[in-house]
Amino acid sequence: MQDQAKTKSGYVGIIGRPNVGKSSLMNRIIGQKIAITSAKPQTTRNIIRTVVTKENAQLIFLDTPGIHKSRNKLDDFMVKSAKSVVNEADVVMWLVEPSDFIGAGEKAIAEILNTIRIPVFLIINKVDTLKKDEILHIMDTYHRVCNFAEIVPVSALKGNNVEELLDLLISYLPEGPFLYDEETVTDQSERNITAEIIREKALRNLRDEIPHGIAVTVDKMEFKKGICNIDATIICEKESHKGMIIGKGGNMLKKIGSSARIDLEKMLDIQVNLKLWVKVRNNWRDDEFLLKDLGYQKNDE
Repeated sequence: MQDQAKTKSGYVGIIGRPNVGKSSLMNRIIGQKIAITSAKPQTTRNIIRTVVTKENAQLIFLDTPGIHKSRNKLDDFMVKSAKSVVNEADVVMWLVEPSDFIGAGEKAIAEILNTIRIPVFLIINKVDTLKKDEILHIMDTYHRVCNFAEIVPVSALKGNNVEELLDLLISYLPEGPFLYDEETVTDQSERNITAEIIREKALRNLRDEIPHGIAVTVDKMEFKKGICNIDATIICEKESHKGMIIGKGGNMLKKIGSSARIDLEKMLDIQVNLKLWVKVRNNWRDDEFLLKDLGYQKNDE
């Protein structure tokens, strides 16, 4: 039994602009891949909860979609989800690129953070690419736009200062019992992670104009005789995109499926038989019914 009087637990929100490394940092912190990553922005679409349990502390990380200008209802949902985290968290980490230029997007985030009363950490990512005096200059620049509880330079890629970051976060958590079982790593189901892994492989292989217009549904996930049989559908917005996703002679779809299967077998620790289909759903990102069906709307909305 844990001694509740001596344990700490709380929620840590991770926010920032698209493609600054939020999911990569979260994966590094928990020591395994839960959130998908790619070089393309707006990879994360839903809030992903992961759990890190130490001897006397439990941190629940909330990885959020990048805060960006909305162009459709899917974007509206993503930005609303990201902004909601600052009201749910006990500590917020604002992850930024290693630059001393503070653009309109960063200023908008700073305005949000200046209205809340919980501790805000500035996390400067990719410090393995910087010299010490450059880091100090960036810290000084950001200090002018927001009052931070802590400023921590890290490298999500190489793990620099990640353990130090965890220790600092724990020091700001409230006392209380663990909120999840000590073995819990994420609240994401195997189906959700499977769909996201397939979407990640599509993101990494398709041309720039297609990825934002795709979603993935897992139609079947069946464990039988030492094999996991998975049927999944990649949804796109245009017939022309469908052709690109399938590729000449089905080569692109095979490539996506083969690379996804490797990650799925690692995750599930079992042989995977993956079958992929492609369907067109015109303008699904602006269709409220389809967004709900795909898990991009809350049930009470």
